[in-house]
Amino acid sequence: MAGTVSREAYAKLVGQELGISSWHTIDQKQIDTFAEATNDHQFIHVDPERARRETPFGGTIAHGFLSLSVLSGMAYEAMPTLEGSVMSINYGFDKVRFLTPVRAGKRVRARFVLAEATLRAPNELLSRTNTTLEIEGESKPALVADWLGLHFFA
Repeated sequence: MAGTVSREAYAKLVGQELGISSWHTIDQKQIDTFAEATNDHQFIHVDPERARRETPFGGTIAHGFLSLSVLSGMAYEAMPTLEGSVMSINYGFDKVRFLTPVRAGKRVRARFVLAEATLRAPNELLSRTNTTLEIEGESKPALVADWLGLHFFA
Protein backbone atom coordinates (compact mmCIF):
# COMPACT_ATOMS: atom_id res chain seq x y z
CA MET A 1 0.00 0.00 0.00
CA ALA A 2 2.62 2.58 1.10
CA GLY A 3 1.81 6.22 0.30
CA THR A 4 -0.12 8.54 2.60
CA VAL A 5 -3.62 8.05 4.02
CA SER A 6 -5.83 10.11 6.32
CA ARG A 7 -6.61 8.95 9.85
CA GLU A 8 -10.19 8.31 8.80
CA ALA A 9 -9.16 6.20 5.80
CA TYR A 10 -6.62 4.34 7.93
CA ALA A 11 -9.28 3.42 10.51
CA LYS A 12 -11.38 1.92 7.70
CA LEU A 13 -8.49 -0.40 6.79
CA VAL A 14 -8.87 -2.49 9.96
CA GLY A 15 -8.88 -6.14 8.94
CA GLN A 16 -7.09 -5.43 5.67
CA GLU A 17 -3.56 -5.96 4.50
CA LEU A 18 -1.57 -2.72 4.61
CA GLY A 19 1.34 -3.99 2.57
CA ILE A 20 4.03 -6.55 1.86
CA SER A 21 7.71 -5.64 1.80
CA SER A 22 10.15 -6.77 -0.85
CA TRP A 23 12.41 -9.75 -0.18
CA HIS A 24 15.54 -9.10 1.91
CA THR A 25 18.46 -11.51 2.36
CA ILE A 26 19.64 -12.27 5.89
CA ASP A 27 23.30 -13.11 5.30
CA GLN A 28 26.08 -14.19 7.62
CA LYS A 29 27.61 -10.71 7.69
CA GLN A 30 24.35 -9.25 9.03
CA ILE A 31 24.08 -12.06 11.60
CA ASP A 32 27.68 -11.45 12.74
CA THR A 33 27.07 -7.69 13.00
CA PHE A 34 23.97 -8.32 15.10
CA ALA A 35 25.97 -10.71 17.32
CA GLU A 36 28.52 -7.94 17.91
CA ALA A 37 25.84 -5.36 18.66
CA THR A 38 24.00 -7.59 21.14
CA ASN A 39 26.94 -9.57 22.53
CA ASP A 40 25.14 -12.80 21.61
CA HIS A 41 27.84 -15.01 20.07
CA GLN A 42 26.15 -18.39 20.44
CA PHE A 43 27.70 -20.78 17.91
CA ILE A 44 24.37 -21.47 16.17
CA HIS A 45 24.59 -17.89 14.89
CA VAL A 46 28.29 -17.23 14.31
CA ASP A 47 30.10 -20.52 13.64
CA PRO A 48 28.95 -21.91 10.27
CA GLU A 49 31.07 -25.07 10.41
CA ARG A 50 30.06 -26.04 13.94
CA ALA A 51 26.41 -25.17 13.25
CA ARG A 52 26.54 -27.38 10.14
CA ARG A 53 27.94 -30.29 12.21
CA GLU A 54 25.98 -29.93 15.45
CA THR A 55 22.54 -28.54 14.61
CA PRO A 56 19.59 -29.69 12.53
CA PHE A 57 19.66 -26.38 10.61
CA GLY A 58 22.49 -27.24 8.21
CA GLY A 59 24.36 -24.07 9.13
CA THR A 60 23.93 -20.86 11.07
CA ILE A 61 20.62 -19.19 11.80
CA ALA A 62 19.69 -15.58 12.48
CA HIS A 63 19.01 -14.52 16.04
CA GLY A 64 15.26 -14.37 16.71
CA PHE A 65 15.68 -10.75 17.75
CA LEU A 66 17.46 -9.99 14.46
CA SER A 67 14.46 -11.41 12.61
CA LEU A 68 12.23 -9.16 14.71
CA SER A 69 14.49 -6.12 14.18
CA VAL A 70 14.39 -6.24 10.38
CA LEU A 71 10.66 -5.54 10.55
CA SER A 72 11.28 -1.81 11.12
CA GLY A 73 12.85 -1.23 7.72
CA MET A 74 10.28 -3.41 6.03
CA ALA A 75 7.46 -1.44 7.65
CA TYR A 76 8.86 1.83 6.26
CA GLU A 77 8.88 0.21 2.85
CA ALA A 78 5.41 -1.35 2.88
CA MET A 79 3.11 0.53 5.25
CA PRO A 80 1.35 3.83 4.61
CA THR A 81 2.23 7.10 6.30
CA LEU A 82 -0.59 8.80 8.21
CA GLU A 83 -1.45 12.22 6.88
CA GLY A 84 -0.73 14.93 9.45
CA SER A 85 1.35 12.64 11.65
CA VAL A 86 4.26 14.44 13.29
CA MET A 87 5.75 11.31 14.82
CA SER A 88 5.14 7.56 15.01
CA ILE A 89 6.84 5.38 17.59
CA ASN A 90 7.22 1.70 18.28
CA TYR A 91 5.02 0.97 21.31
CA GLY A 92 6.05 -2.67 21.58
CA PHE A 93 4.50 -6.06 20.98
CA ASP A 94 1.63 -7.83 22.69
CA LYS A 95 2.68 -11.15 21.23
CA VAL A 96 5.73 -12.46 19.38
CA ARG A 97 6.26 -16.07 18.37
CA PHE A 98 9.39 -17.34 16.61
CA LEU A 99 8.10 -20.24 14.50
CA THR A 100 10.89 -21.13 12.06
CA PRO A 101 14.59 -20.25 12.23
CA VAL A 102 15.93 -18.06 9.41
CA ARG A 103 18.98 -19.82 7.98
CA ALA A 104 21.87 -17.64 6.85
CA GLY A 105 21.46 -16.68 3.20
CA LYS A 106 17.66 -16.99 3.16
CA ARG A 107 15.35 -14.21 1.99
CA VAL A 108 12.53 -12.86 4.15
CA ARG A 109 9.69 -10.41 3.67
CA ALA A 110 7.06 -8.94 5.97
CA ARG A 111 3.30 -8.88 5.60
CA PHE A 112 1.31 -6.30 7.60
CA VAL A 113 -2.42 -6.50 8.41
CA LEU A 114 -4.05 -3.70 10.40
CA ALA A 115 -5.90 -5.32 13.33
CA GLU A 116 -6.86 -2.22 15.29
CA ALA A 117 -6.74 1.58 15.06
CA THR A 118 -7.93 3.33 18.22
CA LEU A 119 -7.96 7.07 18.88
CA ARG A 120 -6.60 7.40 22.44
CA ALA A 121 -6.69 11.20 22.47
CA PRO A 122 -7.53 13.81 19.83
CA ASN A 123 -3.91 13.77 18.65
CA GLU A 124 -2.90 10.17 19.43
CA LEU A 125 -3.73 6.97 17.54
CA LEU A 126 -2.81 3.47 18.72
CA SER A 127 -2.45 0.85 16.00
CA ARG A 128 -2.11 -2.91 16.28
CA THR A 129 -0.66 -4.60 13.24
CA ASN A 130 -0.60 -8.37 12.75
CA THR A 131 2.86 -8.89 11.34
CA THR A 132 4.24 -12.00 9.66
CA LEU A 133 7.86 -12.47 8.59
CA GLU A 134 7.82 -14.98 5.74
CA ILE A 135 10.82 -17.03 4.61
CA GLU A 136 11.11 -17.61 0.89
CA GLY A 137 10.49 -21.28 0.07
CA GLU A 138 9.33 -22.20 3.59
CA SER A 139 5.79 -23.26 4.48
CA LYS A 140 5.90 -21.72 7.97
CA PRO A 141 6.87 -18.11 8.72
CA ALA A 142 9.89 -17.06 10.74
CA LEU A 143 7.69 -15.18 13.17
CA VAL A 144 4.28 -13.74 13.84
CA ALA A 145 3.73 -10.70 16.04
CA ASP A 146 1.08 -8.25 17.20
CA TRP A 147 2.97 -4.97 16.78
CA LEU A 148 1.79 -1.80 18.49
CA GLY A 149 2.47 1.69 17.20
CA LEU A 150 1.61 5.14 18.54
CA HIS A 151 1.02 7.90 16.01
CA PHE A 152 0.96 11.54 17.09
CA PHE A 153 -0.73 14.41 15.23
CA ALA A 154 -0.31 18.17 15.50
